[in-house]
Amino acid sequence: MATYVTSDAHGHLRAFDAALEQISLGADDRLYVLGDMVDRGPDPVGVLRLVRSLPNAQVLMGNHEDMLLNTISSGTQLDLLTWEMNGGSSTAAGLDACPHDEYVDIIRWISALPLFDVVNAGERTYLLAHAGIDALGLRGYLATAGFSADTGYGDVPEDVWRAALAEQDPEDLLWTRGAFWGEPTGLVGPDGRGPVVISGHTPTVLLARYAEMMGGPVLNEDDRANMVEVGACWDTFGVADRIDIDCSAAAGAPHGRVGIMRLDDHAVFYGTIEEGA
Repeated sequence: MATYVTSDAHGHLRAFDAALEQISLGADDRLYVLGDMVDRGPDPVGVLRLVRSLPNAQVLMGNHEDMLLNTISSGTQLDLLTWEMNGGSSTAAGLDACPHDEYVDIIRWISALPLFDVVNAGERTYLLAHAGIDALGLRGYLATAGFSADTGYGDVPEDVWRAALAEQDPEDLLWTRGAFWGEPTGLVGPDGRGPVVISGHTPTVLLARYAEMMGGPVLNEDDRANMVEVGACWDTFGVADRIDIDCSAAAGAPHGRVGIMRLDDHAVFYGTIEEGA
């Protein structure tokens, strides 16, 4: 059984499908999709349909799904304008073309998406959220539960991680950027144990604005966006405490890709966004 994560396909169905073909999901494999399936790209509804067809996909809410829901529920011109400014027109057109029953089913499904998840793979715990976490607040909750940096976070049970994440501000889980990428989480100790946080939302081509100690280049030799591990240092025994998996699909070609990472060994697989696709 293998565990995979992906995020921020942003309507680029062909690139997402190309990445999926490379991993050949098996019946026992798990795929975690960290939101922002919609907006900007040419076929957001196609991405939604594909994700929903995958038998072992666990899906989180992204800020673009949240904007979609806010626009539909409020009906205000301000929310509509905000959504359109963030690429919502392609999603709106796709939803308008759906049969009514499918439209209702899609909106209900999106409305029920969770904001976070916790997964164990390759003998490590991973905390999953679309944009990131409030690490200081999370450590504060853990302190009240009897866990601290002094004793390390390698043995925190999964139910405690879930309870801690449930206390996070949804705005942080959906929208945080500089505050998350700009500071170590403090969750991986000098023994290298503790959870790694995996998020999208911030395109890796912009990551240098916020993050230090990036574990690799944001672009490959063909100027295509990479996934990037962040925070590996002496204090974490060389373990990156954050991984950015948003491969800049929102920007499309020439830099954008849709990436999938296998958590068991951090192998990465990419679907390239071509001009006009």
